[in-house]
This record gives sequence, structure tokens and C-alpha cells, in this order.
Amino acid sequence: MSLSFELLGNDGAARRGRIATAHGTIETPAFMPVGTAGTVKAMLPQSVAETGAEIVLGNTFHLMLRPGAERVAALGGLHKFMNWPGPILTDSGGFQVMSLKELRKLDPDGVTFRSPSDGSEHRLTPQRSIEIQRLLDADITMSFDECTTWPVEEAAAAASMRLSMTWAERGRRAFTERPGYGLFGIVQGSIFPALREESVAALTAIGFDGYAIGGLAVGEGQELMFATLDITVPMLPADRPRYLMGVGRPADIVGAVARGIDMFDCVMPTRAGRTAQAFTRRGELNLRNARHREDPRPIDEHCTCPACRDHSRAYLHHLIRSEEILGSMLLTWHNLHYYQDIMRGLRGAIESRSLGHWIAAFRSEQGLGDIPPL
Repeated sequence: MSLSFELLGNDGAARRGRIATAHGTIETPAFMPVGTAGTVKAMLPQSVAETGAEIVLGNTFHLMLRPGAERVAALGGLHKFMNWPGPILTDSGGFQVMSLKELRKLDPDGVTFRSPSDGSEHRLTPQRSIEIQRLLDADITMSFDECTTWPVEEAAAAASMRLSMTWAERGRRAFTERPGYGLFGIVQGSIFPALREESVAALTAIGFDGYAIGGLAVGEGQELMFATLDITVPMLPADRPRYLMGVGRPADIVGAVARGIDMFDCVMPTRAGRTAQAFTRRGELNLRNARHREDPRPIDEHCTCPACRDHSRAYLHHLIRSEEILGSMLLTWHNLHYYQDIMRGLRGAIESRSLGHWIAAFRSEQGLGDIPPL
């Protein structure tokens, strides 16, 4: 395999690891800020790095439409184009296949769809998805899949999963092996244990540098998500990274790390930052609320991000009420910093084998009650 993963330690099912890529190393468990169109919204690349993020996520579908993968390649690849020197993972476009079902036509070979921006017709196949990600110069390429919708009947979930497994094999054949670059397969099957088992068996037979779990955080709720992880994660190879796609809230991430997941991404911290929401150690704050109008305190007295270090809740409330861009920038920075603080805390707790105590303290601060069974 071309991508190096070193398992450094564990605490129960939780893992502490390190992924070595062509553009640097990633300490795991890791959270990847989402930079869908070649930018983490409201953030400079150096600001993203200052939060502690080591890898960001881009998206095949959106970058294919604008500015175009060939154009990005001609300009030196996505790292140079967006001025992010560290590792990049690119989502394959499979989620958009699900979300744009009114604009698409699905067949066994791929998807034909109309651009939501200008109506132009495009074709995306497993091979083309891999090619686009190569042109972008993604360190971690994702297999093209169909993200199974929710709710879903078992027969429909089975058909969707098996199509994704066929596409995974075709994409694997199209992938060009290079030192420091890797391809991840995506486990599908919704909440059905037998389908998840079948999907894992198919992907491990093909062989990938890492394994993602897709089709969760689509409306099934935390209890079903954790139950699906309890079934799926133990079946995955222990010597490969494990990535839970599109997750999520801090409590979701903490619970998934305890179940053996290594990597995460989610738009939540950046989207929340643009809508006046701040994540803190004691839960979420809405800085739009009038109660913050004369509050001189920072968002979180223990946080060292610029929003907390240099500004009061009253000032942030003013920025938001005035619709100033700086408000979105500062809250996004804070949220990404908080998410990276969680990951730093989890890595340290796994290293010291004190994860149970760390999770208990986290849940107590968040007001979440007892730790759910693992």
C-alpha cells in the first residue's frame, strides 16, 4: 500500500495513530475541516492551520464543475491553487449523487446529471471520479459510491450497496499507485448488519489503503449510528485508517473515537460559525441572542482562539447583529479551534490510557449525563 499508517497505541477500542502522506503527516484521531470548493469558508489557509488542523477536505463534484479539475491541474494542483501545503482528502462526489437525485440519472456505469448552477450536463463514473481526484493531486482519494438515502428499505439499501461495491472495484483498477497517496473504500449498507458485513468483505477483498464508513449521519440518529459502528468497526482491518464520513457533533465524534474511528469531517463547525452558533465546553451558544448584548466575557474563558482571546461576547453579538463578515470569521475560527481541542484531548487521553475519565469529564461539562454503553 502507498499510504503509511502507524498505530501508536490504544485505550480499549480507541486508537492513537499517524498517517504519513505525500504532503505531511496526520495525527489521529483527526478532524478534517471541510473546504468543499477549495476553501474552508470564512478562513485563510494559515488560520485553518493555526487551529491545529493538519488535513482538509475538498470535493470532486464541486471542483469538477468549477473551476474544473484540468484547470486546477494546469495551475499546479489543489495544494498550490488554494495555498494549503498539507494533506488533502477529496470526497468522490457520491454524497452529491444522493442529494441531487432530482437532477441526475443513475445507471450501472455511473451518473449523468445537470449542474445545479447552470444546468449543463455532466457525466461522473468511478473511473472519472478517480481521474479528477488525481488531477486535483489529493493525498487521499475516495472511491465513488452511492450514499444510501434515509429512511430506506433493506432491499433498496442492498442494491445501492452492491452498486457501490462494483464501482469501488472499478475505481481501484483506475487508481494510480504513488508513494504517499492512497485510496479509501467506503462501507455502505445503511443500518443493516448483514449488508455492512457484506460490504466490508467486498472492500477488504479488493484491498484499500483505508476504509471509510458512509451512509450514516443522514437522519438515523445517534443511537442507530453508534449501533451500526458497533457492528461495522470491529470487522475493518486494524492496520488501516478508519474514517467516519460527515460526522458530526462533538458528542458524536467522541463516541465514535471510543468505538475505534480515526478520522472525521463535517460542515457543522464552519456552518455554525456563519450562523452565529459557537461550540463550547459547556454546550452551544447563540451569539445572536440579546442576552449577550452587554456581556464582557469571552465565548469560552479556557479557549485561546482569537475570538476568545481578543473579543467579548458583546462585540461578537454586535458584529452578528450588524451583519459584519468579521463575526462569521471569528466564530468559524473559534469552532474549528474547539473541534481541534477535542481531537487533541482525545489523542492525549488515549496515549495516557485515561479515555474513560476524559469522556466522563466531557459529558459532564456538556450536560450529557452518563456515558452511553460502548
